[in-house]
Parts: sequence; structure tokens; C-alpha cells
Amino acid sequence: MRRLFALLAVLAFAAIFLGLVKGYSERQTRFPLAEYYLTQVPRELGAPNVVTGILITYRGFDTLGEVAVLFMVAASVGVLLGDKPDDKKRAIPAQESEPSELVRTGAEVILPLIFLFGAYVIMNGHLSAGGGFQGGAVVASGIMLLLLANPASQLHHGFLSVTESLAGVLYVSIGILGMVFFGGFLDSHILPRGTFGTLLSAGAIPLISALLGIKVGAELSVVIDRFRN
Repeated sequence: MRRLFALLAVLAFAAIFLGLVKGYSERQTRFPLAEYYLTQVPRELGAPNVVTGILITYRGFDTLGEVAVLFMVAASVGVLLGDKPDDKKRAIPAQESEPSELVRTGAEVILPLIFLFGAYVIMNGHLSAGGGFQGGAVVASGIMLLLLANPASQLHHGFLSVTESLAGVLYVSIGILGMVFFGGFLDSHILPRGTFGTLLSAGAIPLISALLGIKVGAELSVVIDRFRN
């Protein structure tokens, strides 16, 4: 009976998706709102990547909320899984099976590339696909690989907390400066626009993206390490 029900469910979902695929047709023209942003972001912000320009400037308060949610997640995980002040520091138990030589060697080769790629995604978010959130997640995935390849390694939570807090304070400070001196929260015009299409362009967007990448990478790294312990 269960197999029959599962088969019927699969067939029902297949019929739904088939109807969606058959009814899909690519639009030949853009919506007026999409056309507006596609022309306005490069002209007003100097950012070729329209998505990053919208996320960091036009909907800066939404991005601030997303950063706050991630901070609350990291803080909650730290409270639930962190060591209590009166607890004795427990040594990490010895692993029943150490990581294989392939994992250790692969991590030594790949880790620098992961961190380099994460930095590239963060710093080039205003020019191509990427940004602070994506690059921070890439950096955190490198931390996960490091912990898998070397289970005895310890992250300095104090340093990560200070780094994350400092990045958050600078991020909010840039937003307040934009409100006081320019058009609104996280207004990128607090810095010169530079030459369109170059690394140092699009005003404060690269700086804001870098702060987001540092904050997200530090928070996710702490979350990963807390679950490991």
C-alpha cells in the first residue's frame, strides 16, 4: 500500500512539473521594473553587477536584517552548544579513524585555492557573480574542510567574535554615514565611483561587500566549529 501511494505521489508531481515545463516560454521583453534597474544601477551606482548593486544599496535595510538573522543564529548556537564558564575545558576525544592521507593531502592543496576563490568572490561581487554572502560561505566551507582534515585543530573563537563584531560595526557605520550625508542607508556615494568596470569602482559597494564577507565567514565558521564540538 505504501509503495502504491509513493508511486501515485511521484506520478502526481511528475504531471505537475510536466505541465510547468510545457507551459514555459522565455519572455522576449523585460518587465518595466527590470528595465529600470538594469539601466539605473550601472548609471547611478557604477556597478556592472545589477544584483549586487540592488542588494547592497537599494535594499540595504533588508540586507541588514539578513545579517542580523545570521548573527542571532550564530549567537544561539554558541549559547546552546558552547562550553559553560564553570566547565573544565574538555579535550577533544581521539578519533577512531584518522583522516586518510588523500583527505589530508587534498586539503593542503585545495585549501589555499578555496580561500583565494572566496576572497575573489567577495572583492569582485560588484563586477561579476558573487558578493559578501557568497564569498563568506566559500571561506566557511574551507574552514569545514580544514576541520575534517585536521580534527585536532582549534579555532580561536575570541578572534573570530571580535572580527565579526568589528565588521558589523563598520557595516552599520557606513550605513549611518550614507543616511546623514547622502541619499539613504548604505548609500555607496560616500566613496568615489571610480572607473566603471575596474576593481576600485562602484563607490563603497566593494568595501561593504568585503565587510559582509568577513562577517558571514566568521559567523559560519563559528557555527561549524560549535557543531563539531
